[in-house]
Amino acid sequence: MSVRYRIMGRLFGTDGVRGIANRELSAELAFRLGRAAVTALAETGVTRPHIAVGRDTRASGEFLEAALTSGICSAGGDAILLGVCTTPSVAFLTTDLGAEAGAVISASHNPAEYNGIKFFGASGYKLPDDVEKEIEDIVDHDSGPRPAGRGVGRILRVDDANERYVRHLQSAAEGSLDWMRVVVDCAHGAASRVAPEILRRLGASVLPINDRPDGWNINEGVGATFPEVVALAVVDADAEVGVAHDGDADRAMFADHLGNVIDGDQVLAACALAMKKNGQLPRDTVVTTVMANLGFRKCMEEAGIHVIETKVGDRYVLEAMLQNGAELGGEQSGHLIFLRHATTGDGLLTAVQFLTLARRSGATVAELAGSMQKFPQVLINVPIEDGGRLAHADPVWEAVRQAEEVLGEQGRVLVRASGTEPVIRVMVEAATEDEARKHAEALSGAIRTALA
Repeated sequence: MSVRYRIMGRLFGTDGVRGIANRELSAELAFRLGRAAVTALAETGVTRPHIAVGRDTRASGEFLEAALTSGICSAGGDAILLGVCTTPSVAFLTTDLGAEAGAVISASHNPAEYNGIKFFGASGYKLPDDVEKEIEDIVDHDSGPRPAGRGVGRILRVDDANERYVRHLQSAAEGSLDWMRVVVDCAHGAASRVAPEILRRLGASVLPINDRPDGWNINEGVGATFPEVVALAVVDADAEVGVAHDGDADRAMFADHLGNVIDGDQVLAACALAMKKNGQLPRDTVVTTVMANLGFRKCMEEAGIHVIETKVGDRYVLEAMLQNGAELGGEQSGHLIFLRHATTGDGLLTAVQFLTLARRSGATVAELAGSMQKFPQVLINVPIEDGGRLAHADPVWEAVRQAEEVLGEQGRVLVRASGTEPVIRVMVEAATEDEARKHAEALSGAIRTALA
């Protein structure tokens, strides 16, 4: 297969197929992916499958949606168009509508020029690696049926997709948000309508910001990857709390009334402690990733909660949850999975769970976030096109070893290639931010010298 169809070594990364729209992720590739998805389902005995398709607010999502659905229909499947909706709502609606699969067109937190396509199975879970590999093989050979006449697929539309999802979130709420004053940063993305709506239905007074998507402003200096924006807005509005989503709303970051940012580790810790107290944390177990702060691990250890650690990616968190009977897991970046209510990370559900926990406990979000003491952490992204070279960069790993020796038990180093972007991520935790930054910058320099 032509190299233009490959993204960072393989078609599917840690979170679907991603690349710059109309370059790595072309209409031709989207068409082939649609055909391949139907073909893969046909090989399991599913005839004329229904595939639910949603997208975020990127301009490129329009032509990619047309190409993907054309591929689905050309192979004999029916495409159910959901319109602009969040990634977790596609997972929910796939099962709610009884579809055999779901597909979302989004590059999540990435800039507007990027886009992506990822699939869900009939159960609402992301596809396992072996199924993605099968789809890759089918794309390689452009194999599969080409029916004619009544055998071609149709395009169907669901007009109440977002309403169905909002009602689902309402049913998952464990209390109201009466009189809570909330700022919600929608990142000009898929949450722009539904995030303010669900909070209002739960009784909150909502001040939406960055809720005017134009196709190009998604994630542009706003949203979950820029939580300081909502933090400042909370202070300016004299609100109780702020919530920031990314472009496809599968993550949520928060800010307290003083403008302090609250990340996924702190939310996960607060929810784990509350669930354990209420006897709702199966096996007293929570799942997180290697990026979790040392403070999270210490907090859970003190509370008698077992922590299972995975590599980065909410799909791997979910796999570990299913394997170990856990119902709560998440990432520092704000992807949290409440398995009782969802099959994937859901930023709106996280907001509903965390904010209703604060309201019914009588605590502020600042007090809940204070359940764990964070170690200072510095993260630097080093642009490197071929992240695969990192594994054999001996000078880099020698620098990592030296940093770990200096930090001892009062710090931690993590160096890894991103699965969604052409960067090497360097994370250092230490007793002080200055020390963490010193080591992170030194390691970043070693990576540039060895791999640039």
